[in-house]
Amino acid sequence: MVREWDPRTASSAEIASLLDTLNAVLAADLPQDPPWRESSLREYLAEVMPGERRLSWVAQEDPATGGTPGAIVGHVHVLLLGDIGVLEVLVHPAHRRGGLGRDLVLTAARRVYQEGFSSIGVEVVGDTPAVAFYEALGFAREYVETRSVLDLSSVDWAELAGMTTGVDTGYQLQFHPGGPPDELIEAYARTKAEVRDVDDGELRPSSYDPQRLRDSLDCLHRRGMKPYIVLALHEPTGEVAGLTEVVVPAQHPTRADQYDTIVVEDHRGYGIDRAIKARMLLELRSAEPQLAEVQTWNAQANETMLKVNAELGYRPDRDWCEYSIDVAELVHRLDAAR
Repeated sequence: MVREWDPRTASSAEIASLLDTLNAVLAADLPQDPPWRESSLREYLAEVMPGERRLSWVAQEDPATGGTPGAIVGHVHVLLLGDIGVLEVLVHPAHRRGGLGRDLVLTAARRVYQEGFSSIGVEVVGDTPAVAFYEALGFAREYVETRSVLDLSSVDWAELAGMTTGVDTGYQLQFHPGGPPDELIEAYARTKAEVRDVDDGELRPSSYDPQRLRDSLDCLHRRGMKPYIVLALHEPTGEVAGLTEVVVPAQHPTRADQYDTIVVEDHRGYGIDRAIKARMLLELRSAEPQLAEVQTWNAQANETMLKVNAELGYRPDRDWCEYSIDVAELVHRLDAAR
């Protein structure tokens, strides 16, 4: 019973049922992660950036099986951006190993193929059943990074405050809840553009253009995700020498997501990276008192940032992998197996 589904027009009961399945998946696969809440979940699923589209399908319980009539036990959505479709699949643990996951992937893949996209990508969490599932479908691993989690109850706040003063003179640290002020948007975007060639995966692209950066911030707010920014301003030039971004989602407000942390090459070696991340944590302590953890993702090759994170108290959690496959190949493979 797989059907196309629009979170904008879905009933409150369907949103609540999807949330139940999402939290059942988290409990089975990521038991240390906080459960999600219904706050702004509809908006999280529906809102996208200009030029992007999100298509969704759900699988509902068949009353003939004796389950809860209409309960959502599976969900797939695909975000169409650039030349790739980014896939996300949820199957309730009680309904796994029965072919539902394959049906959901095939439904989405057929549409992606019809839309003219050449490849599908998916983020896969290490040490979960999803790894074997996607590899069996022919997906190839393209990129791996490690998620680390900081337990704020373990932080030495006095030591952290000392880290914020470790930046050289000539730099001013600024905190901006909600995003950078408009007068700094262009300088902020230039800083992000300077490192656009860094290999940080393609399924979560950053915004390097000033207008796209504005659109990105607006989209975050519409999805119920509050951004916080700390930047290092180079006082002699007025340029943004470094920045760090954290987002607190309404859907899991006790655990924040660390986004980009960037220091421009000409300004490295002056203690900016550690100082801006320490300042961020201090500000979040006051701005988001319910916050208990912050999670971040880094490539293993990024030794500098891994060292900074370790000094701040982050502990490696598990691998986060990007997989991809040619859409036509995937559709052919799944159709042949039916």
